[in-house]
Amino acid sequence: MALRTLDTLPARLGGSLAGRRVVVRCDLNVPLKDGQITDDGRVRASLPTLNALIHQGARVVVCSHLGRPVAGDVTTLSLAPVAQRLSELLGKPVAFARDTVAASAQEAVAALGDGDVAVLENLRFQPGETASDGADRAAFAAQLADLGDALVSDGFGVVHRKQASVYELAQLLPSAAGLLIATEVDVLDRLTENPERPYTVVLGGSKVSDKLGVIEHLLPRVDKLLVGGGMMFTFLAAQGHKVGASLLEQDQLDRVRGYLQTAAERGIELVLPVDAVVAASFAADAEHVVAAADALEDTPFGASGLGLDIGPATAQQFAAAIRSSTTVFWNGPMGVFEMPAFAAGTQAVAQALTEVAGLSVVGGGDSAAAVRQLGFTDDRFGHISTGGGASLEFLEGKKLPGLEVLGWEQ
Repeated sequence: MALRTLDTLPARLGGSLAGRRVVVRCDLNVPLKDGQITDDGRVRASLPTLNALIHQGARVVVCSHLGRPVAGDVTTLSLAPVAQRLSELLGKPVAFARDTVAASAQEAVAALGDGDVAVLENLRFQPGETASDGADRAAFAAQLADLGDALVSDGFGVVHRKQASVYELAQLLPSAAGLLIATEVDVLDRLTENPERPYTVVLGGSKVSDKLGVIEHLLPRVDKLLVGGGMMFTFLAAQGHKVGASLLEQDQLDRVRGYLQTAAERGIELVLPVDAVVAASFAADAEHVVAAADALEDTPFGASGLGLDIGPATAQQFAAAIRSSTTVFWNGPMGVFEMPAFAAGTQAVAQALTEVAGLSVVGGGDSAAAVRQLGFTDDRFGHISTGGGASLEFLEGKKLPGLEVLGWEQ
């Protein structure tokens, strides 16, 4: 079956959304510091769907999680700052309910007029949202369902989870995917089914074990696989190189050797770094040098040195491979981009993605945070995914319950 999209919803509600209470499950899980939002990318990503509903006269009830609240803590991770930012971006008042399904939520929803918006308090303040028992999730979903006439699911970052607002609620109310989820599915489907070639995947981040599924699923489908970040040292070690104190997953060496062999047999270019930035310690001001990939311990730091970024020759090589591709998917920074001394590799990869003539996709999570921190605007890329984990599981070919319940079949 095809994904049920937003344009199918009015017909199931008598032909119009005007006056209808539409619960919108967004992903407004933004980073906060001292109660202030430091990156509002996910809030902005929710705007097309919310504006579409507002323009149709729906009474919009926004719900989302924020962080991982400790049991009993209903203050630290409040969505109040998010509701305020959403009001600023929408250019209209947004009501905020101080609870999720109790009196404040019921009053806020009852007070909505056509085209109005209310935000409910953090879904994860309610244990039923993430309960392992399906009956507990269903009970909480029933409380949410009492607040709406329909559900628009638009939180792509949680579609790989069976959570009450994502899965059970979509079974209780007429439901459809929002514009954000529809876009994410379309883009990621293009990465797995007949992508335009040459097709390059760039993987970084700290651990190979985090990317096992996506490597196995995509390796036969790509023309080039570029490996950087902390995970590159496990690949280099699999080739027999010494990596000093760099991040190394000994238990993955045999599996990585298998990837190298598969790539060679299939004629796939599996491109590993030719150099790295090696530091004396894990610190922003640590002394550091550039070393060849086969000589990482031949530095003043010896076996205690640790690699914190791809080197300049590798950055140039990766950038050239990216620019020569028609389709590029990137997930995971090339180094410890939060420290300026070790951000050059990630900067080079991000810049190259902005120069791709075809489809360039930044795979959410740390990669999305990196490009924004390094000064790139979202519109310089073909697509920035809002769901790192969900994106990877989609590309691994896994079934995502939050999409299946909306009619999607991979």
